[in-house]
Amino acid sequence: MPNVERPFPLPVGADTVASDILARADRDIAFVPRLTGESQHLLVRHFIQFIERELVQCDMGYDSYPLLRGFVETHARELSDFVVGGLGLTHQLGLQTVERMAGDPMHLLRADIWDTLRDYIANAEDHFVSDVGGLRKLIADAESARRDAARASSQCAPGGMP
Repeated sequence: MPNVERPFPLPVGADTVASDILARADRDIAFVPRLTGESQHLLVRHFIQFIERELVQCDMGYDSYPLLRGFVETHARELSDFVVGGLGLTHQLGLQTVERMAGDPMHLLRADIWDTLRDYIANAEDHFVSDVGGLRKLIADAESARRDAARASSQCAPGGMP
């Protein structure tokens, strides 16, 4: 067989990727706090009210600017995401710390994380391949678009006129 260079590396399974990630768990897996439920709503609501107060000081209101509500809600969520992201960066707990606090000498949490990683990786792969007619349709569409673009540019190039 001739030595043909592959354009992509050989595929690895979800099991292998999950194992590779878990091998780096002590340095690469962190648990971060996240606001959910009513607390998340309270934070967003706070920023909506804050932005509305600032807009009133600039003589801007919903009655004069009908698209303002979308602006306010979008920016309130962005500010909330900033706060939650900062909270997560500031208060991370490493896997070893969580295992120690939970009294997990058998590393059952690691096994659970491995199972979850493997399942989500496999599900993501399945979703990618099956979504919108599958990978073959995506590739065929991209190839067709490339051919159409090449055809259109050759017709516009000097000497390309029929």
